[in-house]
Parts: sequence; structure tokens; C-alpha cells
Amino acid sequence: MLFGLWLLIVFIVIYEPIIGYFGYQRFKLAVQEKADARIKYYLNIMIGLWLPTLFIFLLVFLTRIDLEDIGIALPSIHTDTLGTVLTYSILLIGLLYISLMAYYLVGYHVSDKVRTKFIEAKEKELNAASYSDILPVTNKEKRLWNYVSLTAGITEEIIYRGFLIFVFSNLFPELSIWAVIILSSLLFGLAHTYQGITGVIRTTIVGIIFSCLYIGMGSIIPLIIIHFLIDYVSKLGDSTKDIREEDMTNKK
Repeated sequence: MLFGLWLLIVFIVIYEPIIGYFGYQRFKLAVQEKADARIKYYLNIMIGLWLPTLFIFLLVFLTRIDLEDIGIALPSIHTDTLGTVLTYSILLIGLLYISLMAYYLVGYHVSDKVRTKFIEAKEKELNAASYSDILPVTNKEKRLWNYVSLTAGITEEIIYRGFLIFVFSNLFPELSIWAVIILSSLLFGLAHTYQGITGVIRTTIVGIIFSCLYIGMGSIIPLIIIHFLIDYVSKLGDSTKDIREEDMTNKK
């Protein structure tokens, strides 16, 4: 079992931070020349995330690790690890965030005002980001992006919250829970090296918040939903340019 755990840890340390980074650099060149570059890249993302996740499930099947150990359980409030005040504070943050996502999801489709503000905010963010070319443009890409979002929500929460927190807590019992949280969250941040140093810092912070939510609820299921919504909402906000380009493509 130990060999399998270490093998997976090595894969997590190498694949996304290093191989994933260079894969994204190749994609940035390909997307300028090939119409199906995003589709192929999305498929590679999903394969790269599902392979270690399926390996985790194999370890669950073959060893004494069970689904609850990796966070697949019904959520309930646990205050013994982080304390009552911090646990409920983190839970409140999670509740507010999912409410905000729901607001934008509904408002985008029913309110012109919300839609306009969302598009303006998104375009401002993308202008400052170096990874905007990863987002879907055509309807075909957006349909596949739904599966990318679901894949990321399920697999990344299993890998970086459920699995890594369990493994680090058991392999290194001398570590405090905060050391475990920071270590697993740092690996989550490094999995986003393609977003640059700012993206790594931002996703590391998100990882810390998500880890606290997981410990406070004893379940990654709510986190899967939040994670999926974050990625799903990012496909909203078509610019006029995108719509016009897609219409021209459909007419050909």
C-alpha cells in the first residue's frame, strides 16, 4: 500500500506542475493555428485528472482505505479539529460563495443588468490574465467544458482534499493539521502553474479554504459542487466578437 501511495504522490508532484505546464505552453501555440486545439486540450485535461483518481479508487478497493477516508461521505459539522468559531466562519464563507455563484447563474439568464455587469467584470479579468485562451469559445467547446468542469470538481477534490489530507495525516502523524492543510493546498496551487505565480498563489489560498471546509464538514461532496460551479460559471459571458466568429463558422 505504501508504494502505491508514494507513487501517486510523486505523480501529483510531477504531472500537473511540470508536465501540465509545458502541455499548456504547447496548447497556446496550437490554439492559434488549429481549430480543434481546445477540444484536444480539454480531453487531455480530463484524462490527466481521471487517471490518478481511478488509481485512488483502486487503492480503496485493494487496501484498508475506505471512501470515508477520502471524504466521500454525507456532510456533517465537525468542530473538534478547527474549533467552533473557525469552523462556522469557514462554513459561512462557503455558504456565501455558493449563494454568489447561484446568483450569477440565475441572474445571467434572467437579468440584462446582471449579465452586462458579469460580462464586463469577466472581460476585465481576462484582459489581465495570461491563460484566457483556455476558456471555450464555440458551442461545441462549451458543451465539452461542462464535462471539464465536472471532471475538475470531482477529481481535484478527491485528489487534493480527500486523498492528500488523508495520506499526509497518516504518513506524517507528527505534522499538525495546519501543516497538512498548507502542504496539500500548495500542491493544489502548483497544479495551476500554467496560470503563473499569481494563479498559483490564488489557487493555494482557495485550497486552504476548501481544506478547512472539508475538515469542518467531513465530506468533499459540497466542495465538488462549489468547484464545479466555479469552473462552469467561467464559460459564461460571451463577447460580441466570440458570437460573431461562431456564427461565421456555422455558416460555412
